Amino acid sequence: MKKAAISLFAILVSTSLAKAEDAGCEAFKWPVTREQALFATAPSTPSGATLAVGQAADLALVPAEKAGFPVPPERAPAQGTFGAVANVAVPPEGTIQISLSGEAWVDVIQDGKPVKSSGYSGVKTCPGIRKSVRFKLAAGQATVQFSGAKKETLKVAVLAPE
Repeated sequence: MKKAAISLFAILVSTSLAKAEDAGCEAFKWPVTREQALFATAPSTPSGATLAVGQAADLALVPAEKAGFPVPPERAPAQGTFGAVANVAVPPEGTIQISLSGEAWVDVIQDGKPVKSSGYSGVKTCPGIRKSVRFKLAAGQATVQFSGAKKETLKVAVLAPE
């Protein structure tokens, strides 16, 4: 009887944890399932690369002071953190969604000026994805700056919003 009770308790706990994990991802303001699928196969990509809309990259970061930010990040990176710069071709629709696997600040620069985000959603309880930020831009080229990361890699997805 005691074994049965322990087994039942273990099943209930594991089911509750699985539901809590799912609920963590459901807490985003918009779906992040595309990002999760793309992050699983994201290729290693160096800082300075071009990120394609509809794809993800496992971006290699460098010490923040060596990242070569064209514009100072909106939030000054803490000492000992990492960053990177990347380019993106903004589609004619103009709105992009940039999602990150971990803690980092993201700035988008277009025509030499920072662009304020048009939407943000962040959740600390979703495995493999931390935040998703939307920007309304003009079609053409933009620079994306990642700063303040505590690790040397960061998975990044650039998508058209759903």
